[in-house]
Amino acid sequence: MPGRRDRRPPSSPATRPEGPADPRRRRSALFALMFYSPLVADQLRHRRKTVTIRLGDKTGKYRKGMIIPVLVGQRFGPREHIFDAVIDKVEVKPLADLSPREIQHDNSELRHLDEFIEFLRRLYNRDIDEDDVATVIHFSEIRRS
Repeated sequence: MPGRRDRRPPSSPATRPEGPADPRRRRSALFALMFYSPLVADQLRHRRKTVTIRLGDKTGKYRKGMIIPVLVGQRFGPREHIFDAVIDKVEVKPLADLSPREIQHDNSELRHLDEFIEFLRRLYNRDIDEDDVATVIHFSEIRRS
């Protein structure tokens, strides 16, 4: 019949009353905290890292209460599962507002903001200053009993 090929089944996203982007219909995505540095891998294995500070606003990806795997390994290569974690807190702030404690919990070898900014410059291979926004993600290991 003419025009039959153009008809969509009643359950297709374009014909649903709530529309194609209704968040109630969306499956939850899987996220992980991934780390690529061998130094960070060691800190995670010895449970010395409880915060990760990511450049930019990552609140669309990470939220308080999420359960996520913590992984280490090479970019585009195999990864090792270190532990599962729960996200305790997510904050967005300028780098200038980071506390020494947050910096230390991200990288136990750093204490001062200028050291941390230099670390980020090397990591991201670009100029970074105190006004740049970062997301501070606090996480706790989930231990199996």
